[in-house]
Amino acid sequence: MQIDSLAQLADEEIRRAAFPVCREKVFLAHAGVTALPRAVADAVIDYTDACTRDDQEYEGVLRRIQETRRLCADFIGAKPNEIALLGPTSLGLSLVANGLPWQPGDEVVAYLDDYPANVYPWMELERRGVRLIPLRPERPGEITPEVVARALTPRTRLVSLASAHFLTGYRIDIDAIGHLVHDHGALFCLDAIQTLGAFPTRVDHVDFLSADAHKWMLGPLAAGIVYVKETHFERLRPTLLGAWNVKSPGFVAQETVAFENGARRYEPGVLNCAGLFGMRAALELIGRVGLPQVSARLRELKQILVTGLKRRGFEIYGPGDGEQVHAITTCSHTTRDLGGLFQFLKERGIVTSFREDRIGTRLLRLSPHFYNTPEELEKVFAGIDAWT
Repeated sequence: MQIDSLAQLADEEIRRAAFPVCREKVFLAHAGVTALPRAVADAVIDYTDACTRDDQEYEGVLRRIQETRRLCADFIGAKPNEIALLGPTSLGLSLVANGLPWQPGDEVVAYLDDYPANVYPWMELERRGVRLIPLRPERPGEITPEVVARALTPRTRLVSLASAHFLTGYRIDIDAIGHLVHDHGALFCLDAIQTLGAFPTRVDHVDFLSADAHKWMLGPLAAGIVYVKETHFERLRPTLLGAWNVKSPGFVAQETVAFENGARRYEPGVLNCAGLFGMRAALELIGRVGLPQVSARLRELKQILVTGLKRRGFEIYGPGDGEQVHAITTCSHTTRDLGGLFQFLKERGIVTSFREDRIGTRLLRLSPHFYNTPEELEKVFAGIDAWT
């Protein structure tokens, strides 16, 4: 069954066929690691089954990989030659951190309470004399253009941010911050894993982007999108080298290193074809439903969660509404043991995420996707009410 619209999901039989996890669970952990839609799993299975009858780069595989590259480019408003098909997210971010020509005293602006994948690559640069300038928002994850502006200095060379905070769900204004950073003469790098597949995420004012498919894109692990603006190809030197990205005619190593054209220069060897076939199927699914419709649905589910949780005495960790809101809904409670609640819900087939912030606040994170329903959220509330 091919899903072409949200309206089809009103039929519970169709919904469960397209998203098999719904048969046994209420899955609300898309900000963590997604369960795979049927179409995505089938794409991976079909590829691997074909590989039992031929080699893994059988005729047509490389053509489909190039088609996937074009699909990814369209998804973020880039050119196909600006897309490297690499995951996980940390790999792309590390390629940027390690490949730029840093000088001692250069500064990188980042947020230390972002997901660690977007912290450690920049922290490691301190060994090369680069200063890490931490952002200090008034509220967790709330990175506004004003917060960024206060951190910029004449030594700022790059700003790296998450498109949405993994706990609070606060979505940054990518265009406004990108404008600000570029006006300052610096580069803008984006960890986009928490918005790609959920909200429009374009690279009009972004220099580098990395995002794996295993969250909101509904794709497999370790298949992802790395974007490098074509004007930076010579500036961002590849730090992983192999026979795929270094020109090797006839598979013969040459006396000098000459990189392949485009962002393929950042792909050192064979690609994760099975994962990429799955990611392609996931992006096609989201494209058929329509990203604006997906985003609207996530906002609706967010409001149901916020209202129901507040009614039960929970405090929402991050914005509950407004332009920067995400379906990511994280909450705390002054008296309830959220670790115990997480386990109780899990035993009832309700999958959420248990997290803690830097100061040890225990948090329950619920992150529904477009195929989740208000009825499933009522089951969450019933589970909370049943837990004592």
